[in-house]
Amino acid sequence: MSNQKKFIVAIVGATGAVGEQILRLLEERNFPIEQLKLLASARSAGTKVLFKGIPHVIEEATPESFQGVEIALFSAGGEISKVLAPIAAAAGAVCIDNTNAFRMDPDTPLVVPEVNMDKINEHKGIIANPNCSTIQMVTALKPLQDKFGIARIVVSTYQAVSGAGNKATEEMLRQSKAVLNDEAFEPDILPSASLPVKHQIAFNAIPQIDKFTDNGFTLEEMKMVLETKKIMGDDTISVNATCVRVPIVRGHSESVYVELNKNFEISEIKQLLANAPGVVLVDDPMNQQYPLATDSTGKNDVFVGRVRKDLDHPRGLSMWIVSDNLLKGAAWNAVQIAEYIALEQ
Repeated sequence: MSNQKKFIVAIVGATGAVGEQILRLLEERNFPIEQLKLLASARSAGTKVLFKGIPHVIEEATPESFQGVEIALFSAGGEISKVLAPIAAAAGAVCIDNTNAFRMDPDTPLVVPEVNMDKINEHKGIIANPNCSTIQMVTALKPLQDKFGIARIVVSTYQAVSGAGNKATEEMLRQSKAVLNDEAFEPDILPSASLPVKHQIAFNAIPQIDKFTDNGFTLEEMKMVLETKKIMGDDTISVNATCVRVPIVRGHSESVYVELNKNFEISEIKQLLANAPGVVLVDDPMNQQYPLATDSTGKNDVFVGRVRKDLDHPRGLSMWIVSDNLLKGAAWNAVQIAEYIALEQ
């Protein structure tokens, strides 16, 4: 992208888990930056972060931070995005928001580049990055939707603690050491810092991510339901999700069952997945080759394996989908969108 116009770029939430990955990707991919503004909370202001070997001072994110900014990548929480993203957009920036603030806004495109890149052009200043668990699932399912149509999806997720932020990762590591050393501890982050009751995550699985809604599903589960329909452009798809936090640092795993609208051969499915953009098929069960969270860490792709036909439903199949939740599930998806915007200008 060296011949492209250079941009004034802001990262909001630059010191967070996703912000750190966005910064690394922009450097690795030599994104055309004329000026870089790193924004975070007041408590992080004044600290320095290296970008291409040059120290950059973190500034407090304020409404005045966006004058002249052309591309702003937000990953500092929904409440901050709700306040600052419209201000940044009004100042002329294209905002790529990694929170839940605008995902279901009918005027805001919800984009996974491998699935619906064309929606980027419909933006009115803000483009939403989907939920991490939704991104990897729809990336894998898009080629199946295009050829066969999808009637129903049942997904169970096994989500890494880094999806809840750096503090959650630190808590899991702390708890693990305490358990191994037979020491007492008090959980204080998970399932969510905003919830009154906290649970142990070390050596455990918590079947709750975010708050419960009146229908018995959590907000995380409802994100998967609603976002999948919007991204795939098909409200008739039935989606049932169960989201679970597991004691893994990075890499979300998903067991996905799909019912297609047309009959298929499993060889067709595997061929579609092998050729799908952003998807790597790892499916040799006889040699114990299948996607693992540990293998996905640090990689931008979505990995799919354990692909098999349902034993009773003629159009049903199951698969195992794994991806680095901080990369394709967040930072990489956002940077892909930013690169598309840069190329279009």
